[in-house]
Amino acid sequence: MQKDFFSYQAQTTQFAAGFEVEKAVGSYIYGTDGKKYLDFVAGVSANTLGHSHPKVVGAIKEQAEKYLHVMVYGEYAQEKPVALCKLLAEATPDPLEITYLVNSGAEAIDGSLKLAKRYTGREEIVSFKDSYHGNTHGALSVSGNETHKREFRPLLPMISFIEFNNEKDFDKITEKTACVILETVQGAAGFLVPNDDYLVKLKRRCEEVGALLILDEIQPGFGRTGKLFSFEHFGIVPDILVMGKGMGGGVPVGAFMSSKEIMGTLAHSPKLGHITTFGGNPLIAASSYATLKEVLESGLMDEVEEKEKLYRELLVHPKIQNINGKGLMLAVNLGFPEYTLDVAKKCMEKGLIVFWQLYRNEYLRISPPLTISLDEIREGCQIILDVLNEN
Repeated sequence: MQKDFFSYQAQTTQFAAGFEVEKAVGSYIYGTDGKKYLDFVAGVSANTLGHSHPKVVGAIKEQAEKYLHVMVYGEYAQEKPVALCKLLAEATPDPLEITYLVNSGAEAIDGSLKLAKRYTGREEIVSFKDSYHGNTHGALSVSGNETHKREFRPLLPMISFIEFNNEKDFDKITEKTACVILETVQGAAGFLVPNDDYLVKLKRRCEEVGALLILDEIQPGFGRTGKLFSFEHFGIVPDILVMGKGMGGGVPVGAFMSSKEIMGTLAHSPKLGHITTFGGNPLIAASSYATLKEVLESGLMDEVEEKEKLYRELLVHPKIQNINGKGLMLAVNLGFPEYTLDVAKKCMEKGLIVFWQLYRNEYLRISPPLTISLDEIREGCQIILDVLNEN
C-alpha cells in the first residue's frame, strides 16, 4: 500500500510519512504494523471527539440508509442540514443566526470574503501577517506567509497585511475596507493568542469605519479552547464567523455564519452569489450535528482547562523554550525546526503521533481529541520527555 501511495496519490511534500493505517478508535490510530499510536494531533484539529466515536459513526450510518446527495445546496429542506444550522444558531450569540454550509474551511473563507464585499460594496481587505486561512486562491490571498504564496501569484488584489496584536496598525483599516479577517488564535504561526482587549479594540475600529470583522475559527471551533468558539473568551462577536475542521467529527465540512441581513445579500443581485453542489450534504451534516450536540451536552468543554493545565505541568524540560496556545491548541517551542521534526519522528517510533506548525516548524503541535483522558495525556507527555532526554 505504501508503494502505491507514493506512486499514484499526489503528495504535498517530498517527505510524507506514508504511515499505513489499519483502523482508528478513540485516542489511538492502529497501523498495519500491528502497533497502536496515541494521537496528539487529531487529524490536525479535525477529530474533535476522537476516532470512530459511536455517536458520529451511528449518525453517519443512519443517514446513509435514508439518502445521500439529492440536490445542490439551498434547494431542498433536509433534516440534518436544517437541524445543524438551527443548533448552531441556538448555541451562538446574536447577531449570528444563519449558516451557509460548504465543503471545507478554505471554501468557507472564500465565501465569507465574497459576502463581505457584496454586503459593503467595498473591495479592500485587511488581513494579518503570518496568518493562515487555507489554500484556495481566495484563502491563499489573505494568508500572510509570502513563501507559500509567491509561486501562485497573481492572487486577489487590494489586500493589505497588518501585525497581530499591534494596535498601531489599526489606521490601515479605513472607510475603503470591506472586511478585516483574522484567526482568533493564529494557527500556523504557533498558536498565538490575542493580547488582553486587542479584539475588542479591533472590533471597535471596524465598526467606526463600517468594515465587517471576519473571524476564522476553523481550528479552535467546536470546543477546542473550552468554549464552543474561541472568540467567546474575548468579549466580542464577529460579523461573520468561519468554521471547519473539527465541526465534522472527521468528515470534510466548512461553514460561514452571519446575520440574516448580511447573509441575505448572497441570494440576489446577482442570485447564486455563492453556490456549491455538495455543501450541506446530508451525510456530512449528520456527522456535524452529532459532533456539535455531543460537544454541547457532554461536558467535554468543561474539561479542557484541566487538560491544558496538565500538559503545561508535565511538559517542563530544558529543551522546551515555551508553550503557546490555549486549551487543547498548544505549540511547544523546541527552538529549531530540524530538531522538532526529528523529535516528531522519534515520538512516532515510540507510539506517539505529534506534528509541527506550518509556518513555525520549531513548534511541536499538540491538538488532541477533546475526549483524550488525563492518563493518555500523561502517557504521551512521558514519551515526549523521553525523546527529549535521549536526543
